[in-house]
Amino acid sequence: MDVTSGQGMIRGKQTSARAGDLAAGKASYTTFCAKCHGDSGKGNGSAGASLQTRPHDFTNCADMTPMPNDMLFKVIKDGGAASSLSSEMPAWKDAFEDSEIKDLVAYVRSFCKK
Repeated sequence: MDVTSGQGMIRGKQTSARAGDLAAGKASYTTFCAKCHGDSGKGNGSAGASLQTRPHDFTNCADMTPMPNDMLFKVIKDGGAASSLSSEMPAWKDAFEDSEIKDLVAYVRSFCKK
């Protein structure tokens, strides 16, 4: 069931994921997102340093709290440009199933601690 997308990501990987599964979201985030967004979600990953637009800081609760989950889902699935954000944020629709994106949204939300 593994299919490699043009971005070199694996779609349909077997996980114990259900919508909003933090452990599954963390695993995906660590593998695919941390290189730009940083291990702690501050937008300070090593690959992010070469981008024109700094990756989003998920620990910034003032920015994250008003952002609806469906917007985060859309940004991950369709890329930043689809939500009038940086086009440097790629679309991951060919890499993740919708349930995996929901897990990522849940994990991204966990960085904002009030």
